[in-house]
Amino acid sequence: MENRRLGRSGLEVSPLGMGCWAIGGLWQFLDIQAGWGEVDDSESIRAIQYALDSGITFFDTAANYGTGHSERILGQALAGRRDKAVVATKFGFVVDEVGKKVTHHITPEAVITSVRAECEASLRRLNTDHIDLYQLHVWDYSLELAAELRELLENLVREGKIGYYGWSTDSVEAARVFSKGEHCVAIQHDLNVVLDAPEMITLCEQLDLASVNRTPLARGALTGKYTRDTAFAANDVRTDPWARDHILIPAFDRLDALRDILTSKGRTLAQGALAWVWARSSCTVPIPGMRTVAQVKDNAGAIQFGPLTADQMRQVDELLQRPVV
Repeated sequence: MENRRLGRSGLEVSPLGMGCWAIGGLWQFLDIQAGWGEVDDSESIRAIQYALDSGITFFDTAANYGTGHSERILGQALAGRRDKAVVATKFGFVVDEVGKKVTHHITPEAVITSVRAECEASLRRLNTDHIDLYQLHVWDYSLELAAELRELLENLVREGKIGYYGWSTDSVEAARVFSKGEHCVAIQHDLNVVLDAPEMITLCEQLDLASVNRTPLARGALTGKYTRDTAFAANDVRTDPWARDHILIPAFDRLDALRDILTSKGRTLAQGALAWVWARSSCTVPIPGMRTVAQVKDNAGAIQFGPLTADQMRQVDELLQRPVV
């Protein structure tokens, strides 16, 4: 399967990226435990390096993830091989590295004065002199504030601190505003076989933006490893009611109906879920979370199978009783 272009940047990335949220370890977002349980940093580094050896060149992290820990581990793993990777990270929150807590800025406008400092902090943690894709992580800023932030990001591009930028948001209107920036090339949003995003996909296709896809495996629900009855550990973000109601349960409820299609050609369920994302649009780049070599191996194995066929995509829409796209 060929590489994909990162929107109008012309920058090529692997069709599959590695999401680095889970390697951040434990941290608190407001009143939510936002980590994925305990982590083994040595295994995380092995997973990143295995991913790179397997042809995965796109790595997505954030200052939030483990309050900087994910960025540090990614920087360590890519030491001496930074030129082989396309690194994306995110900004926009107050990160307390010592207290392991992430909160909102006191006022939305306060983020304006912190953009440069946040960028410099991520550069240090990543041990790099530039960030390939710098993404706004706060999904609900006003469009006026977003336009101001967009101009500050253009300044960082001119200074060589970042190559391109984007926004992690599910708002099509917000994405449209940000896309007016010359170096805005990507929108990160939820997308999986159960949770489609037709308006966002259409926008990305029309404006030549990369559709960077979080939750392509529905936080593990589409892998077949868990069920509605799975009791996740108290320090696992999947215990959050919002995640359970909006991501996990819808996937659990529909997985059996989709199983035969997703496992076609000998694919694992996870590989089939990724195949759907690739078939959804030529602009999609799924970034499933990975923190072990075994997870990387399974996900990377999807590349050899490629996307689902057009007929299979129609079957999925029929099974889910949604309009054929």
